[in-house]
Amino acid sequence: MTSSGTQKPGVLFIISAPSGAGKSTLCRAVLNRFADLIYSVSYTTRSLRGGEKNGVDYHFIPKDEFEKGITQGRWAEWAEVHDHYYGTCADFLDGELNAGRDILLDIDIQGAGQILQRYPDSVTIFIMPPSLETLKARLQSRGTDSPEVIAVRLKNAQNEIAQKDIYRHIIINDRLTDAVAELIAIFERYRS
Repeated sequence: MTSSGTQKPGVLFIISAPSGAGKSTLCRAVLNRFADLIYSVSYTTRSLRGGEKNGVDYHFIPKDEFEKGITQGRWAEWAEVHDHYYGTCADFLDGELNAGRDILLDIDIQGAGQILQRYPDSVTIFIMPPSLETLKARLQSRGTDSPEVIAVRLKNAQNEIAQKDIYRHIIINDRLTDAVAELIAIFERYRS
C-alpha cells in the first residue's frame, strides 16, 4: 500500500533471449528465488507435446477461440508462428499488476515490442550468449536440432541480438552463476 492507501501496481519483467542463450534456466532461478513472483503462462493453438501440462507450459486453446480473442483485443501481444498462434492475456496481466503482484514474462523480441506499447514501464532484460560460436556449441550439445534448424536458430539469434538496444538491461550469460546473480540483483532493485 502507498501512503494514500492505494495499492502500488506490480512490476512487469520481460525477459528475452535467442534460443540456447539460457533464458529458461535463468527464469527458473528467478522464480525459485522469489516465491511471490507470478509467471505469465502464454496461450497457444498448437497441440500439447509430450510431458507438457495445460495451464503450466501453455494454455492450449482452439484456433477459433484465439482468433476471437484477437478481434476482442484480449491479447496484450500475439503472433502466428508456423501456423499456430501464441499470445499473452491482457486481462491476466492487468489483474495481477493492479493487485500489486510482480510478473515475469518470458517472451520473444517481437512480443516484447508489443508489450512495451501497452506497458511502457516494463523492466526489459535481454539475455545474450557470450558469442555466436558459444551459442552454436550450446545448440549442438542439446542434440535436439538438425544442422539446418541450428543454422536457422543462429540466423534468428543474429537478428535478435541486433535489436537488443530496446532492452533496459543486457546480461551476458557466460558463467551461469554470474548471470543468475546479475539477474536476481536487477529483480531486487525494482522490487524494493
